[in-house]
Amino acid sequence: VQLQASGGGLVQAGGSLRLSCAVDRAIFKVRYMGWYRQAPGKQRELVARITPGGSTNYADSVKGRFTISRDNAKTVSLQMNNLKPEDTAVYLCNLDGFTTPWDALDAWGQGTQVTVSS
Repeated sequence: VQLQASGGGLVQAGGSLRLSCAVDRAIFKVRYMGWYRQAPGKQRELVARITPGGSTNYADSVKGRFTISRDNAKTVSLQMNNLKPEDTAVYLCNLDGFTTPWDALDAWGQGTQVTVSS
C-alpha cells in the first residue's frame, strides 16, 4: 500500500495551502486517513484525520483554520488557511485500517514540507 502526497510549499503568514493524499488501492477497511506533522526537534503530532463516514478530529492548534475532507474513497485533502509560522513542519499522510479482517495497516506517505514565513 502506498500513499502519494502532494501539495505543500512556501507561503507567507496568513496564506493558504492545500495538501492531498491518495492511496493506491482499495483497502478492506479504513478507520482513518489524515495528516500528521513533525517540526524539527519536536514530536510528531496529529493535525487532522477523517473517517470514511466523515467524522473528523483536529489538533486544537489548527481548529478553525484547517479543514480535512474526503475527495473520494481513496483521496483526502487538507485545506490550510491563515497559516502561521508555527505551522512550519513536514506533513505526513497516514492511513489507519485493515487489509484483511485480521491484518492491521498503518501506512505512511512521504513527507511534504510546509514552510510559513513571517
